[in-house]
Amino acid sequence: MIQFVYYVLFIITLLYGLYFLLTSITSFKKVKPKITEYNASTKFAILIAARNEEKVIGDLIKSLKKQNYPQSLYDIYALVNNCQDNTKEVAKKAGAKIIDVDIPVKSKGDVLKYTFNKLSKSDYDAYLVFDADNIVHPDFLKIMNDTFLSGYKVAQGRKDSKNLQDNWLSASYSIFYYIQNFFFNKSRMNIDAASAINGTGFMVAKSVIDEGFEPKTITEDIELSIMCVLRNINVAYVDDAITYDEQPTKFKDSWHQRSRWSKGIIDCNRIYRKELIAKGIKEHNFSCIDKFLFTAAPHFQILSLILTIMLFLFRIFGIELSDIFSYLYSLGFLFFLITYVASVIVNIYVITYYNRDPYESMHGILLFFIFILSWIPINVVCFCKKDLKWVPIEHNKKASINEVKS
Repeated sequence: MIQFVYYVLFIITLLYGLYFLLTSITSFKKVKPKITEYNASTKFAILIAARNEEKVIGDLIKSLKKQNYPQSLYDIYALVNNCQDNTKEVAKKAGAKIIDVDIPVKSKGDVLKYTFNKLSKSDYDAYLVFDADNIVHPDFLKIMNDTFLSGYKVAQGRKDSKNLQDNWLSASYSIFYYIQNFFFNKSRMNIDAASAINGTGFMVAKSVIDEGFEPKTITEDIELSIMCVLRNINVAYVDDAITYDEQPTKFKDSWHQRSRWSKGIIDCNRIYRKELIAKGIKEHNFSCIDKFLFTAAPHFQILSLILTIMLFLFRIFGIELSDIFSYLYSLGFLFFLITYVASVIVNIYVITYYNRDPYESMHGILLFFIFILSWIPINVVCFCKKDLKWVPIEHNKKASINEVKS
């Protein structure tokens, strides 16, 4: 019976991994351009959620002021909430309009919801959302204008890093985003499926928000992605619209941040899985099934851990198994060496693809496996917690667009 349970769990996990492997291969597919160039006409409201961000918000606003796009067609708003520093004054001096979020705030979703309600009567065509620690490529607005006029109501830009070379952790984050950009979002764009919104550097049409935006979790970006596929709205991925994000350099900050992500994804799966599966099956909607599987990632990571523990115990008690995983596991160090080398090759590939120097990021390339493995205890803790308090992360990396552009 124990062996039967093991094989059932193994097959489910294997199929899950094969699904993402096969979909990732479509990233290499050559497709015709889906976004056409247009004259500038889209009016944007740029939204920056800011809490104690006086050290970095000025640099972001400067980069937004230098966009290759008519300044008459966009306004910059700093969404100031729970600040105990000079964020408001710095943002105002840099040229942003201020929206004081004077309600209890538990997450960024609360800030955005308040702001969307505040701007509901405005004449903007779309919102652009950034984090205060970002730097934005000069062509970002121009490209999102083209994307909007090409028929996409929601679009995620490429997430890059402004401090990739700080240490192994910031480099690992960068590699993680490069992998997500290329193997997940780019593949979905290539096959006309919905990409994923990942927190910053995204566009959403005002008409989409006006239909309703009621986030229930601490990952409002994942919820917005789910909301879109449930409304049959395709989320585009725009590889040339680049946002440079500040990555954590302290493991404690990384733990808090990734705990928030994991808890939010777990909650999204719990809240929306029935609706996603039902719509996916009933309407043959690939994107709904894809989003369900995406939000199931923490569950499958825990399942993989359980399988590894079971396999370890089977070997101790001399229980024979005949499957690929147990065979590879029996190879011992050689199996883990092959897996590690394959990971390093992928890391070098994505860094090179995005015009970064692999040599300067070698600490992240070599230690990326630690970053991924550390997600296991994070997920275990998140499954055991009913609620997770949002913990802010301090940002202090000052930079200009010329210093971070790849």
